[in-house]
Amino acid sequence: MRCEFIADHPDFRRLAAIDCITVDLRYVGTDNFVGRDLYGDLDCAWLHREAAAALEQAAYYLAEQHPGYRIIVLDALRPHRVQEMLWAHLDGTPLQMYVADPARGSIHSFGMAVDVTVIDPQGVEIDMGSGFDEMVEKSHPALEEKMLAAGQITAQQRSNREILRQAMFHAGFRGINSEWWHFNFGDPAVVRQTYLRID
Repeated sequence: MRCEFIADHPDFRRLAAIDCITVDLRYVGTDNFVGRDLYGDLDCAWLHREAAAALEQAAYYLAEQHPGYRIIVLDALRPHRVQEMLWAHLDGTPLQMYVADPARGSIHSFGMAVDVTVIDPQGVEIDMGSGFDEMVEKSHPALEEKMLAAGQITAQQRSNREILRQAMFHAGFRGINSEWWHFNFGDPAVVRQTYLRID
């Protein structure tokens, strides 16, 4: 289904309808690794209703555990055509490993993945040791012990990542090895086989 028609589909929920979150989609504008606006006039502030309900639960949990802290959504629904653009942008570079091959499909394109971080009571993003879409080893959850031992991330930065993970895991999301900000809801293989992809 084309992204332009998502507002009429009952399986999707607008991010603005989710309580206790802030939205700052980074592929709107130039604050992303491509350095340009990839969404343009596309309305990508959506998630599948199942992922949206889980994100709301994660946001409530974070607010209970850390009053004044909020989840900020950096990317949610990502149309397949944009995924193809990201893949092409990194073609021929080792950084392409950070982008799902469009031939398989990104879980973002089903509205079942979300990129998030945490803002403090002053509205400032807490320090995670690397930035959103920073394609370096410091961003890899799987390498945090190594990075911590080498002094490449601090104990506070790792603790901040745990604050985010605890909230997301509590709601049923699962992370990936290479990006502290990325979380999937549901089994990716099942999502790819049975959920509606947005193009």
